[in-house]
Amino acid sequence: MLREYLTTSEVADYLRLKERKVYDLVRQGQIPCSRATGKLLFPRQRIDMWLLNHLEGDQAQRLALPTVLAGSQDPLLEWAVRESGSELALLCHGSWDGVRRLVDGKALLAGVHLLHPETQSYNDPAMLGLGGMRDLVIMHWAKRRQGLLVAPGNPLKIESLQDLARKELTVAHRQLDAGAAQLLKCLLEKAAMDTRRIGWAPHASQSEDDLALSIRQGDADVGLGVEAAARRQQLSFIPLHDESFDLLMPRRSYFEPPIQALIDFTQQARFKQQADTLGGYDIRKLGAVLYNA
Repeated sequence: MLREYLTTSEVADYLRLKERKVYDLVRQGQIPCSRATGKLLFPRQRIDMWLLNHLEGDQAQRLALPTVLAGSQDPLLEWAVRESGSELALLCHGSWDGVRRLVDGKALLAGVHLLHPETQSYNDPAMLGLGGMRDLVIMHWAKRRQGLLVAPGNPLKIESLQDLARKELTVAHRQLDAGAAQLLKCLLEKAAMDTRRIGWAPHASQSEDDLALSIRQGDADVGLGVEAAARRQQLSFIPLHDESFDLLMPRRSYFEPPIQALIDFTQQARFKQQADTLGGYDIRKLGAVLYNA
């Protein structure tokens, strides 16, 4: 079974390349890697994305893309898709799933919030394995506030991330493909917390709303999620982190009617009112193009 991080020799074997070629790709900034430990390590999941993009990207661009918005669930985006009449179909199974569907030509765009643990930056194309995608556009959607969702009134007196290690608590969590799962892992590592001491819920929540509902129903005591999901279920919220939620797409997708309808709708007053009502959003830079390959 392949490990989460591969060494230079392992990634060379995995890609059927010589190690010298791997070093050349690193030097050119063409392949995702990490130097955090003082030696080169290659995140296997991002290597898979990089490989799919290079093998299938050109073929995928010749095909008509389905009008699907994949990736992470976002309450404001979900509402805007419905209200804008964009006719986009939502297929939200996590940020990494969205990246894969984008590379495979199975989505028009993907909503993503993936934190790079070393640089603390969000949605870096190189670290997503998309550095070689020649027509990638990244458009900013919103800054979102992430934190701990707890029962109304916080009866268990949960105050910080360290409380997750309390033996009596059941902690809700997201599937591994979700950006929230990656963020929680980074926060726990930064706090030097042993995940084995945490009483995880037996099953992963597949969306922000599912996680919030599990706490509302008493199936879990606490979980990491966005403020908007907490408000929708009348939960208490303990803020921890502000993140960037962005939309990734091929350049030609940006000009497709569904995406233009969505962008036009975000200029309306009632969209801004809904962002305020949901809570935890900063939409001042919505629509800004962060990357244009």
